[in-house]
Amino acid sequence: MVTVALDADFFRRWLSAVSAAVDREADRLTELDSAIGDADHGANMRRGLTAAVAALEEQAPSSPGAVLTLAGRRLISTVGGASGPLYGTLLRRAGKALGDQESVEPEQLREALRTGVEAVAQLGSAARGDKTMLDALYPAVEALDDSGGGFEAARRAAEEGAAATVPMRARRGRASYLGERSVGHQDPGATSSALFFAALAETAGTTSAGESA
Repeated sequence: MVTVALDADFFRRWLSAVSAAVDREADRLTELDSAIGDADHGANMRRGLTAAVAALEEQAPSSPGAVLTLAGRRLISTVGGASGPLYGTLLRRAGKALGDQESVEPEQLREALRTGVEAVAQLGSAARGDKTMLDALYPAVEALDDSGGGFEAARRAAEEGAAATVPMRARRGRASYLGERSVGHQDPGATSSALFFAALAETAGTTSAGESA
């Protein structure tokens, strides 16, 4: 079994993979958002992550915590609407939890992400089942917990959590104004959250394959 080194380079590659995934899925994210939101989620996330990756390339933080903190700051400053503060808080709080260690273990990442998710819940006054990004984030972190750092399990859990928002009635965010009309649509925030964990699994798999070669 190959142990993936969760260092600053890994985290930079993870966020680059997130940016690439959001770029590919931007139209779909906007389409989902057009049904129950402002129809700008894809464009906003693409702009924010592009700026975050550019900042990481320019400043090259030397620790995982610093990578997440810088990316979070850049998302807050460049992403409009609620997504910037929410995703920025997720990354900044997770980065702060990791501190300045040069490399972290999977269980440390899991606990840092858990801290970030709880901060998102507090900021948005939301809970699991409210048809928000939390419906993908919570299952993903739980899957990391259950599998001892299983990135692929987290990816599946996040994607299943996002799909499970379709029959929900939104209780938070702009979609909540639609009442019953929010039922039948997948939440765009949960969908973009699932992309974060898909990119995490992709990055871990690529790293493992490279180390095995």
